[in-house]
Amino acid sequence: MEKKKMGRRAHCLVLSYPTQGHINPLLQFSKLLERQGVRITFVTTRSFCSNLQTVPPSIALETISDGFDKGGPREAGDYKLYIKRFWEVGPPTFAELLEKLGRSKDEHVDCVVYDSFFSWALDVAKGFGIAAAAYLTQNMAVNSIYYHVHLGNLQSPLTQDQISLPALPKLHLQDMSSFFFDQDLCLLDFMVSQFPSIHKADWILCNTFYELDKEAADWIVKVWPKLKTTGPNIPSFFLDKQYEDDQEYGVTQFKSEECMEWLDDKPKGSVVYVSFGSMASFGEDQMEEIAFCLRECSSYFLWVVRDSEETKLPKDFEKKTEKGLVVKWCSQLKVLAHEAVGCFVTHCGWNSTLETLCLGVPTVAIPYWSDQQTNAKLISDVWKTGIRALVDEKKVVQRETLKHCIKKIMEGCEEMKTNAIQWRNLAVRALSEGGSSYENVKEFANQIYEIHKLHVLK
Repeated sequence: MEKKKMGRRAHCLVLSYPTQGHINPLLQFSKLLERQGVRITFVTTRSFCSNLQTVPPSIALETISDGFDKGGPREAGDYKLYIKRFWEVGPPTFAELLEKLGRSKDEHVDCVVYDSFFSWALDVAKGFGIAAAAYLTQNMAVNSIYYHVHLGNLQSPLTQDQISLPALPKLHLQDMSSFFFDQDLCLLDFMVSQFPSIHKADWILCNTFYELDKEAADWIVKVWPKLKTTGPNIPSFFLDKQYEDDQEYGVTQFKSEECMEWLDDKPKGSVVYVSFGSMASFGEDQMEEIAFCLRECSSYFLWVVRDSEETKLPKDFEKKTEKGLVVKWCSQLKVLAHEAVGCFVTHCGWNSTLETLCLGVPTVAIPYWSDQQTNAKLISDVWKTGIRALVDEKKVVQRETLKHCIKKIMEGCEEMKTNAIQWRNLAVRALSEGGSSYENVKEFANQIYEIHKLHVLK
C-alpha cells in the first residue's frame, strides 16, 4: 500500500524539551518527516508554546504542562525545583494528550519521537501501545561520554588528567562537560538519566551526520543497533537548498535587518561574527576582554549581546561604529551564510557548531558550560575547523589570546578554511537524496507507515 493511496497519513507526535537548543533541531527533523509524507503534531510546554509562531501551518501544535504554565523555569526560580515538578506533572499531562488524540481515528498517533531528556516519555508511549523513538540533541561523542557514566566507567570527580574511551580521541579535563566539576551533580545526573532505558526505544535518532561522528557512531551502534543519524537538522535553505521557504527554525525572535544591511557593505571574508547563544552568561572580566579585543583587532566585527548581558559591556564601548556593530539578536544562519563573514567566535553549543560546520565558517571556540568543552575539542583537534582560545588561571580568555586566534583564521590558516568547506560538502551530501541521513529519515518514515498500516487494518 503506497503512502499516497492511503486515506489518512501516518501520524507522528514529536515531543521537545522547552529550550531553543532542543526546539530548533526537533522542528527541523519534523519538517524532514513531513516531506516524507508523515503528518506531524509538535508538542512542548504551555509556558514555551507562545514562542512558536513561525511553525509551518501544516504542523499541529499541542502542549503539556511543566507545572509552571505561565513562566516555565523562570517562574520556578530554581532548576532542581523545575525538573522535580516537571517530572511530576509532565508524564500525566502527556498521557492525557495521547488519550485525547487516541479517541479519534483521524488523530490516532502511530509513533512518538521524544526528546531524550524526557526519558519518562518512553514509558508513557509504551503504556498506550505506541512505538517510540528517542531523539538525541547532542553529538555522539558527548552522548558516549554520558553513557559511560551510566555504565560506571566514569564518575565525578574526575581524577585522571587523560581520559580514554572507546572510539573517542584522548580527552583531558578541559575537554569534559562542565557538569563533572559542579559541586552539585544534579545536572550531570540529569544528562546521564537519558540512557538507562534508551535501549527499550524502538529507534534512537541523533542530530548529527554519520560522516562527522563515524567512529563514535560505529562503536555505539554495536550497543544500540537501532541508532540512526538524521542530521544536521538545520533549515534546508542553508544546506541543500531544496526548499527555498525553509529559512527559519520555529522559535520567534524579533526581526532585525540592520545587521544584514551592515554586512552587505563589508568585503568578502572581512567580518568576525561573535555570538554565545541564548544561555551562556560570561562575567564582566570576560566581556571586557572580548570587547577590547574586537575594538583593537584589525577586522570588522558583528557581536550579538543579549539584553541580560549588555550591562557587562565597558561603559565607553560604542555599539555601532564603522568597524563594528553590536546587536541584541540576528538570524545566525543568515549571518554565517553571508560572504562577508570570515570567522565565528562561539560558545560551541551543538546547534551553533553544526551551523558553522554546515556553512563552512572556521571557528574560534570559547566554550562556556555543558557539552561545549567537548565540542571545542572536536572542532580544534578532530574536525580541524577552528582554534580553541586558551583561558588564564581565572578561566578568562585574555584579549591578546583572542586577537591571536582571530588573526590566525582571518589572515591565513587555509587548512581550517578548506576543512570547513569539506565538512559543509559532506553535510549537504548527508541530507541529499541517497545520503546517509536522508536514507535514515526515509527508512524511519517508511517504518512509521508500516505501523500506520496495521492500525488502519484493525
